[in-house]
Amino acid sequence: MTLIDKLRKANKVVVFTGAGVSAESHIPTFRDALVGLWVDFNPEDLATVRAFNRDQELVWGWYEWRRMQVLLAQPNPAHHAIPVWQHITRR
Repeated sequence: MTLIDKLRKANKVVVFTGAGVSAESHIPTFRDALVGLWVDFNPEDLATVRAFNRDQELVWGWYEWRRMQVLLAQPNPAHHAIPVWQHITRR
């Protein structure tokens, strides 16, 4: 039985991904040892309530930079495959 056959017979399908699925679209992950965001940025400076209270402009600017990276990225084959699976499993 092929994967497609199994998907067609399934009552429900769940797809678990991590940040790596978007890495192929050049969206940096947080923990990658070489290019992860936390290699260049300290999470305590950007991703905590304390950081926000200390320097809201810095934190907002960093998240806006991240948002722009996502807006400029193009979906990769994994992004396209997930909704296709949804249609395969519909009855």
